[in-house]
Amino acid sequence: MKYDIDKNSKILISACLAGVNCKYDGGNNSNNKIIELIKNGNAILICPEQLGGLKTPRTPAERLENKVITKDNQDVTEEYFKGANEVLEIAKKFNIKKAILKSRSPSCGKNKIYDGTFSHTLTNRDGVTAELLRKNGIEVITEEEI
Repeated sequence: MKYDIDKNSKILISACLAGVNCKYDGGNNSNNKIIELIKNGNAILICPEQLGGLKTPRTPAERLENKVITKDNQDVTEEYFKGANEVLEIAKKFNIKKAILKSRSPSCGKNKIYDGTFSHTLTNRDGVTAELLRKNGIEVITEEEI
């Protein structure tokens, strides 16, 4: 799928895809296609986990039913939902209609995320932020769809 970017519209992009070191392990998921897209100046970089108050680096987390649990069994559901709501507020403030988010993330993943067992098993579900954005009419794709 080729993602059509309107040069005059703002777009949300997962900050890790732009090379920002906000990934759970302190690294990033830099993506050259994403970096090319943000050069026009219309991208707003977001990291829902950081916006929800989580530090970087942090313990890996996965979505299990209606909770988000870390690998060491800490419940971080509140932080994930807080971050998702912060992202939605940014989207509303700037009238954003599209987002490119990190695939398989418990926050940003679309359609497929890890299942909460920390066994690298995928399940058919959205991450917390992707789900909230989609419910509010914002088109979400992942870097794999560009």
